[in-house]
Amino acid sequence: MTLLARLDRLPLSRPHYLLLLIGGLGYTFDGMDSAVVAFLLPSAQEAWGLSNGQLGVIGSATPFGFLFGATAAGLLGDRIGRKKVMMYALAFYAFFSVVAAFAPNYEVFLGARVLAGAGAGAESAIIAPFLSEFVPAKRRGWFIGALAGFFSFGFVLAALIGRFVVPTVDEGWRVAQVLTAVPIVMLLWWRRSLPESPRFLLQQGRAAEAERIVADLERRVQRATGLPLPPVSASATAPSAQTPKVNLWSALRFLWSPAMARRTAIIWLVWFVITFSYYGFFSWIPTLLVQRGITVTKSFEFSIIIYLAQIPGYFSAAWLSERIDRKNTIALYLSGAAVSAFWLSQMETPVTITLAGAVLSFFLNGTYAGVYSYTPEVFPTWIRATGTGLSSAFGRVGSILAPTIIGLSAATLGFGGVFGLTTAVLAAGVICVLVFGLATAGRSLEELTEPAKEATP
Repeated sequence: MTLLARLDRLPLSRPHYLLLLIGGLGYTFDGMDSAVVAFLLPSAQEAWGLSNGQLGVIGSATPFGFLFGATAAGLLGDRIGRKKVMMYALAFYAFFSVVAAFAPNYEVFLGARVLAGAGAGAESAIIAPFLSEFVPAKRRGWFIGALAGFFSFGFVLAALIGRFVVPTVDEGWRVAQVLTAVPIVMLLWWRRSLPESPRFLLQQGRAAEAERIVADLERRVQRATGLPLPPVSASATAPSAQTPKVNLWSALRFLWSPAMARRTAIIWLVWFVITFSYYGFFSWIPTLLVQRGITVTKSFEFSIIIYLAQIPGYFSAAWLSERIDRKNTIALYLSGAAVSAFWLSQMETPVTITLAGAVLSFFLNGTYAGVYSYTPEVFPTWIRATGTGLSSAFGRVGSILAPTIIGLSAATLGFGGVFGLTTAVLAAGVICVLVFGLATAGRSLEELTEPAKEATP
């Protein structure tokens, strides 16, 4: 009877949902911090007399920090543990959000935004692989998809802050950043409530600690359900006994080895496609609405509608990912996003633009739910956090490039050209996922990663 077989046979119950809430609240504040920047730029420009070029640099600061934070979180998560990285990343992010709120000048503000982005990126990259290691295979897709859905609450909160705090409160743009730093109070809760991943502990040779955590979780699940625990599968796949130390070079060498190159290529491509399209869309939609004759205030109100469409997008995809598999869910929602982007390119009035934008928002965020579920499943435990972090980091390249590329496209190709470009990028992602993607639904993490064991350094 292996520890992991005991872990995987537990039904989802109150202890799992507590993990979902704790991790999900982290994603809520990550999403809020990422989205609120768009609403701060006009105030920052007025306060320091910034040029449009300087505003563009601020807009790229958070995704730039995300890139380095996601990379560091993956490497550290596979070396010192998932839980420690989650806690330290959150503290780092909250501290520099406060620094940005009280920044005396543009230079300090820019540096603090980069560092806050690094903290948010680190936390964002580590939560999904961490929690995926606790969830039974038959519910893992829904669970991680629902976890990613908490991002949408952060975007809605950011839009509400942008509409009701930034323009109405003295120094509202500074107050907004303090509000995004609130999650620092979660650290004490996390420290007391979160166990380390048993899969990570076993890879580190800390079997006694893993045993205590699994036994405690079994007791809590049995107490929550009031039912006997299901029997343990006799055919459970054992994890690899090898525990190599992970650094950036060894990680890249393994991820692009013959056994893993196809998986890595697809995951990195999907992350780039969805992140490029997502940030290209959300960074420019308020500006494009204003160019269609809508006031800034009204454009923020339309943005709230578009952000609200994220919520059913995430949770519908989380539900579907258990029924039609992760890769098919990703392909379906990417296809919906491509059609929506083309539809948006043909619209002229504010109402129809907002409606098409809301549908595009629904499908883009549904894709993210599938991607967050899919990514940790294709990497072995010893390199799961690093693989997820590097995939997310590569996606951030798309978020850094998107505002500039979309801006140039808007100048030369017009409104239709912007979303025509987005349609082409999304369509390429659909084809690659359908042709080369891996089916993962209902399979244990060890079963999915066993074929790659021979390639382990």
